Amino acid sequence: MQNYFLTATGLYFIILFRYFLVAGFFYWLLWVKRPEHFCQRKLNMDDPSPATIKSEIKWSLLTSVVFALPGAVMIESWKAGGTMIYSDFEKYGVLYLLVSAFIYLFLHDTFFYWTHRLMHHPRLFRIFHQVHHNSRSPTPWASFSFSAWEALIEALVVPLLTFVLPIHIGVLGIILTTMTLFGVTNHAGFEIFPVRWMRGFWGRTMITATHHNLHHRNYQVNYGLYFRFWDKIMGSDRL
Repeated sequence: MQNYFLTATGLYFIILFRYFLVAGFFYWLLWVKRPEHFCQRKLNMDDPSPATIKSEIKWSLLTSVVFALPGAVMIESWKAGGTMIYSDFEKYGVLYLLVSAFIYLFLHDTFFYWTHRLMHHPRLFRIFHQVHHNSRSPTPWASFSFSAWEALIEALVVPLLTFVLPIHIGVLGIILTTMTLFGVTNHAGFEIFPVRWMRGFWGRTMITATHHNLHHRNYQVNYGLYFRFWDKIMGSDRL
């Protein structure tokens, strides 16, 4: 139990550091420094109030605690040999490193799409998801701004996958970092990707701030996290 507590505490500060590092950087770059070429790509006319930003950070502190709890279970189980996390590059081959990363991202995106859409049900929205939608004009700080219940749901999927699908420890780290990057950039309030990307494969396939920002304005569309796949299949894709 003591080992679990120490692992959870350490993981909490790692998650928090990553959140403040990534969200803080994009907030400083886009909202404070505001380079001229980004100003034309601001997605909302209105700016969030200081009180809203403080609320986003407050909820993110709680979310980081919730994220750390199942993460610590995963780490302690891995140390005891109870997960399918591995460290030998040759165990499943180099190709599997790429394949496993895509599988994890796709399964996470699938889980996110359907749980996200379910949380928009009128009977569940206020309990699970309203905190996040208090950020009508989101900033990077909104990326972790969830209620405790929503944070718990989102925190479970990757640790659970490590018990059933082999994943290299390095690839797992990349996936967790990717989660943070997508969460932050999707809530940036500015479109950061080049126009030619948005008109090409990337814009047609991936979730960006332009895509997700519309969800904060119209709750009935654009539920995905990484890919537009499920939104397109289910008719909820708008851009």
